[in-house]
Amino acid sequence: MEYDVLIIGAGSAGLSAALTLGRCLRRVLVADGGPPRNAASPGVHGFLTRDGIRPAELLRLGQEQLAPYETVEVQCLHIDTLTRQGKGFCATGHGTADDTPITVSARRVLLATGVSDILPPLPGFRELWGRGVLHCPYCHGWEVRSQPLAVYGQGRTVTGLALLVSRWSRDVIVVTNGPGHLTPNARRRLRREKIGIREEPITRLIGAKNGELRCIEFANGDQLERAALFLHAPQHQRTPLAADMGARLTSKGAVWVDSKLHTSIPGLYAAGDTKPGTQQALLAAADGNHAAIVINESLTREECPK
Repeated sequence: MEYDVLIIGAGSAGLSAALTLGRCLRRVLVADGGPPRNAASPGVHGFLTRDGIRPAELLRLGQEQLAPYETVEVQCLHIDTLTRQGKGFCATGHGTADDTPITVSARRVLLATGVSDILPPLPGFRELWGRGVLHCPYCHGWEVRSQPLAVYGQGRTVTGLALLVSRWSRDVIVVTNGPGHLTPNARRRLRREKIGIREEPITRLIGAKNGELRCIEFANGDQLERAALFLHAPQHQRTPLAADMGARLTSKGAVWVDSKLHTSIPGLYAAGDTKPGTQQALLAAADGNHAAIVINESLTREECPK
């Protein structure tokens, strides 16, 4: 099967790109590899006209609005390999429901697969992820405003996040799960904002029946009641396709792109959380639109040479 564009990933970035390319009459295949990163969250926030919508409903609407564009297909596919084929690409994969093998040729490829968060290996973090354990105060801070909050981590990362979270609550405590490696200046800044520090080892997080956080339990038996815990978790790419092709990555493992969302591989683009930058659904959707315009113009130049 041959396409103008293969979009790998069916989140906000991928579906937005598909919409714009469909409106450009491009033949597009969207490979939907499964649930998005924010699947556990009760709502997507800060998305104009859709504030608070459930992640699955946002994507359902996105796919529904692709229906009029007959040149766009969305299939439940996991892409396993991506290789160069002349000026374009050959992708192989399988259906996510039945493992049916598939081979696809495309003139351009957009990576919109996003990232996965690496949570601390402590009981409660994965179970409460998206409701009681949160990654972004811009996305979730309003919902837990003015309540007792915790910020997990060490060093500069936890300091900066705690100071940011203090915008939403005046009752913030940093928990470091052992030595926090905080500089004297960091401790001074936290103390000035009346942000407490607990450096005891953590045993587990205890949640309520609704999936929200109830308290943090320390190894000494103490329990700290908190309504939510924020952290900046390390991340890794949800697919190694870019790395396998030899694309340039940043020091943090994101796929490097230029101002036109072009990776270091000709014809390969990246949008949304796959690339560096602030991670929000609305910004991912904007990225997808931007990438689609750039890709369409690239294809047009190829079709209409000087």
